[in-house]
Amino acid sequence: MDAKDAIKVENLTKKFGKFTAVDAISFSVKPGELFGLLGPNGAGKTTTINMLSTLLNVSSGTAEVAGFDVSKSRGDVRHSIGVVFQDPALDSNLTGRENLEFHGIMYGVPKKVREERIKEVLRLVELEDKQKVLVEKYSGGMKRRLEIARGLIHKPKVLFLDEPTLGLDAQTRRHIWDYIKKLKSEGNVAIILTTHYMEEADYLCDRVAIIDHGKIIAMDTPEKLKHSLGGDVVCLESQEIPKLVNMFKKVKWVKSVKNYDGSACLTMEHGEKRIPELIVAAEKAGIKVTSVNLHEPSLEDVFIHYTGKTIRDQEGEGSDRARFMRMRMR
Repeated sequence: MDAKDAIKVENLTKKFGKFTAVDAISFSVKPGELFGLLGPNGAGKTTTINMLSTLLNVSSGTAEVAGFDVSKSRGDVRHSIGVVFQDPALDSNLTGRENLEFHGIMYGVPKKVREERIKEVLRLVELEDKQKVLVEKYSGGMKRRLEIARGLIHKPKVLFLDEPTLGLDAQTRRHIWDYIKKLKSEGNVAIILTTHYMEEADYLCDRVAIIDHGKIIAMDTPEKLKHSLGGDVVCLESQEIPKLVNMFKKVKWVKSVKNYDGSACLTMEHGEKRIPELIVAAEKAGIKVTSVNLHEPSLEDVFIHYTGKTIRDQEGEGSDRARFMRMRMR
């Protein structure tokens, strides 16, 4: 492992029986870097986090976190990481401060240091005035902020955020993003964020890996991934989408064509200038275009480019284990 890497993963694989939930993935994360695992439910994101945090055994491949092998040095790994789980893991019968106190004791943080760390993390997530309130009275956003604070008590070298804004409203989600940005700017901790919110990954991450069916299918900075599509995205709506798709696949200046959400989406340079040509070509073929949308490539477009589907199309697939169970029943 490179001494500069906080995380180093090589051909990491997890199997449940004959089902492969994570399929030989490789990546590394530097200290201070925020790395996103982007994909639908069931893609393998949480299974990857569970292996890196030693909650699941590795089937094959290797992974090192903070310099420790996740299979051989589980205790060292656990003392080097903080985890904010997808499902809430707070004690609702304790106050916010008591939750932090208990977590610090569990990690063996000395009392004097613990008191200072509690002050620091409460200030970071702006819960100083709510620290003596029972967690059962916290809003969903406050609970997520407290969980982030709890994961930082022992000054981890690596922080895992597994779907940290899942189920929150848009405004609260944005507030959580700001706390994560603040955390990144103030420390040298490496952060792995799993999410299926495209805009979340775009806003927060230095690099993202798109994971689908257990495989990493693309990995780079959000900007480079979007730029890799090579131009604008023009989406045409019509009652005859298959005909449009087949027709524009033959046009040289159209770089890619995808059929999804009742639209034919085309990637091309100078999309605003090409729209009249697209309309005329469709009319000559006897196809009526009912609406046109032009936008710069987004991570959603990148995901569609590599998978052929929107991330929403795949959310119904469920967890990695659920996909395994469905395969067994077929």
